[in-house]
Amino acid sequence: MNTPLSLEVTPEETRTSSDPRRQIRRRTSSSSWIGYLFIAPNFLGFAIFTLLPLLFSLVIAFARWDIVSGTGGITWVGLTNFSNLLQDPNFWESVRTTLIYVGASLPLSLLLGLLIALALNGPIPGRGILRVAFFIPYFANTVAIATVWLLLYHPTAGPINVVLKNLGVSNPPGWIISSEWALPALIMLAVWSSAGYNSIIYLAALQDVPQELYDAARIDGANNWMRFYYVALPFLRPSIFFLFVTGFISSSQGFGLINLMTQGGPGHATTVASYYIYQNAFQFYRYGYASAMAWVMFLLVFVLTLVFWFSQQRRSPSA
Repeated sequence: MNTPLSLEVTPEETRTSSDPRRQIRRRTSSSSWIGYLFIAPNFLGFAIFTLLPLLFSLVIAFARWDIVSGTGGITWVGLTNFSNLLQDPNFWESVRTTLIYVGASLPLSLLLGLLIALALNGPIPGRGILRVAFFIPYFANTVAIATVWLLLYHPTAGPINVVLKNLGVSNPPGWIISSEWALPALIMLAVWSSAGYNSIIYLAALQDVPQELYDAARIDGANNWMRFYYVALPFLRPSIFFLFVTGFISSSQGFGLINLMTQGGPGHATTVASYYIYQNAFQFYRYGYASAMAWVMFLLVFVLTLVFWFSQQRRSPSA
């Protein structure tokens, strides 16, 4: 005779199944594991190709290593790389060149981007096409940009010098072959390549300004400058700060165009800190010394970024 199945539920099972908090914890635990599985590939890529190399560079900053001898050739030297760095005039010259490059290109690109955004925010014909045209330099291939500008900067047959000669300049600049004009040439190129991106960010902020505020200011007798300063500028300040900080970080790490166009020359005229680090690592095989320089530059950029951040917070009305 078959024994009927028991359908009785124990008190413990009843308490567990009816407790909503345990059900929520169980669902949250299973959901968190699913989330971890989704981010695992990206996290592994970040750990292998970014985090581990960063930690390794920090380790060899306290060593002498030429990579040719393998890991067995690592010689620990303590703080010698950092002490040599403080006495290296070429490094401090590259830092000075970096500050000039960033200090000139960043404000000019921010200002030019703002002017472009103000122009594109108005009812002008072909506005959509112009927005795309100004944004193209930001995502264009670096090698293509360098090739075009090498032709533009050609000292004899370049279109820029041809125009200058037609305008009556008898001795136009040599641009990238001149130690005096090479850095200004790179600064102009940096302004041209980043102004379009800045203008798009500005344009998005300008379009968030309510039209009612412009109308009220116009009724009160405010001219164009007053409407910009008192109405539009408060909406633009977060974008200006964002572009300033991100532009400062990216400009201080500028390498691609300098490597393609001048290789740090003529002489050391365009040797910024990032290119000097590259030279020590991949040309002189001084990986420990290059790592020490990289971490010092990281600390300098980090500290300056914090200074900009806290200064902005103090000026903010909500601070």
